[in-house]
Formats: sequence, structure tokens, C-alpha cells
Amino acid sequence: MDYDTMDGFEDVGPRVVVRHALKDRADFTLENTDLSFANSLRRTLLAEVPTMAIDLVEVQANTSSLADEFIAHRLGLVPLNSKNVDDVSYTRDCEFCEQYCEHCSVTLDLHARCTGDEIMKVYARDLVVAEPRPNEWVGVPVITDSLGLGTLICKLRKGQEIRMKCVAKKGIAKEHAKWAPTSAVGFEYDPHNKLQHLDYWYEENPEKEWPKSENAKWEDPPQDGEPFDYSVQPSKFYFDVESIGNLEPDAVVLQGIKVLQQKLALVIQELSGDDRNGDADGFGGARSPDGLQGGADYGVDQGYTTPFGNTGGQTMYGGGTTPFGATPYGQSGWQ
Repeated sequence: MDYDTMDGFEDVGPRVVVRHALKDRADFTLENTDLSFANSLRRTLLAEVPTMAIDLVEVQANTSSLADEFIAHRLGLVPLNSKNVDDVSYTRDCEFCEQYCEHCSVTLDLHARCTGDEIMKVYARDLVVAEPRPNEWVGVPVITDSLGLGTLICKLRKGQEIRMKCVAKKGIAKEHAKWAPTSAVGFEYDPHNKLQHLDYWYEENPEKEWPKSENAKWEDPPQDGEPFDYSVQPSKFYFDVESIGNLEPDAVVLQGIKVLQQKLALVIQELSGDDRNGDADGFGGARSPDGLQGGADYGVDQGYTTPFGNTGGQTMYGGGTTPFGATPYGQSGWQ
């Protein structure tokens, strides 16, 4: 939110100004930070905010013209409400089951049969959420159209039937796009290209062939003859977050910041030599519902083991030294 700077005090820390806010979209600026942090937040919003999506489909009957796998894929892309998704455990971390239960998943039933002569359309509204579940919001199909139908799943002709049991789990878009909380995240800085980070290709006039964005109205254009300052770094960034409906855009941003904090805490924990194992509720960060191959934990860096079998700060040559026996600074290893 915007705030007024007190007299005699300078801005400290990142500053957010919300320019537009809708039910499924938020437009804001992020100031007093650097490009690396802003881009890290953008990437986290796209791929590491946990949501709910259908992950398992048990086909009990399918006489439609579509294959089981085709319908299962379409079901996985139906957006599901993910409000308070922290109440749901990751399947791999669940203490109550080995596959899924009411603590780590939400079950939805789909049963439709066409008995008339006209083609029957099956929509997301036909998915029935079963109880119990972690809270009253998660797992409900997101329906935003004026008719209240939701996503079209398939079509049936007379006598055709589908009956399926769908299991929704918690996950992140880095594992599969069906867990993506956003359809797009707009990101821009330096709309007038004062820093010359972009080299425009043009035929005659770059000003006409590359029109300025709306964000250019929020900054002063460069002056003719103004000397170029090589030390200037971007400090104001423009975000346009568009949610697919499973989370409100402000919740997506807050969850993104939380995940980023968890990942940074995990780095600090590893660098400080703390042996405590992180988890999804502590410093483990966002995780997918299924673990990696070989039992490795998702979100826990296994990269400290080299291909040569050494661990920690060791290299293929042993210890922390370089192949020449010492570091370029005269020290024989890490201090």
C-alpha cells in the first residue's frame, strides 16, 4: 500500500504502490529494491506458489468419444479454489496416509449420463466435492462465467456416460502447469529505456516503431543532451499479476513473498551449518506432491555432493583448494 514519507526520514526498504486492483488482477509498482529481488519475486509468482489441482483420476466408466487420458488431462486443468491452501499437507509429507486422505487431498466426483437426443455438455459445475476436506474453500471448482457453468470438460451423446473419481492435491507450477496460480505476470522497468538495457531494432524511427507502454507516464522522459550515468541501477518495477481464479491476486503476491522468505531462510540455514531439517511448514519452501527419484526431498538442495563422491566444500581435488594448490588470494582453502 502507498504511504507518506515522514519529514526528515528517507524511505527504508521496499515500497509498494497499488495502482489498480480487481478480483482477478492487480497492477502495482515495487520501489526501493534491486532488479534481482524483483525478478526473483516474478519467477516465484509464476512457478512456486502452491495451489490445488486434480492430480489423480480413477475412471469407473467412460463411454464417451474421448479417451480416458484426454479427459483426465482436461480435469487437471480445471482451476480449483486454493484459499488457505496452507491447511492442506503435501501428500509426500502426510503423516496419516501413503497415497491420499482428507488431510492432504480433496476428492471430487463426476458422474454424467446423456439420456436425451440432444448433445449433453459436462461442465466444471458437475464436479461434486466430497467431505471431509481440510477447510471449506479448497477444492471447489472456480466458476467465473455469467451462466455459472465453468470449464467445459466433454460432450456426451445419447447413451454415453462418464463416471470418475478425482483426487486434487497440493502442488506448484514448477512441477506441472496445472498448479499455476497466474495466467500471466507482467513485468517492466525503465519504460523510457534510459539505462539502455534494450537495443531496439528499427527501420526508420524507433520512437514510432516502438511505442511506449502505459508505465512510461509514471516516469520522466530523458532530456536531450542529458549525460549517461553508468552507475544508475533500476529501482522501480511495474507488476501486473493476473490470477486464474484459484487465488486472489493479493494472496498470490503474499504467498510468493512467503515462499521467497522460506527459500532464503533455507539458504541461511545451510550456510550457518544448522543441521535441522526443513519442512513444508518451516524452511522447506514450496514442494510438489511427489518426491524426486531416488528419495531426494524436493526443495532441499542435494547439489553439495559432487560427481566425485565428496561432500560439503570439497572439490575433485580434495579440500577447498584449487587444482593449483591455493586460491588466487594466497589462502589454501575456505576460512
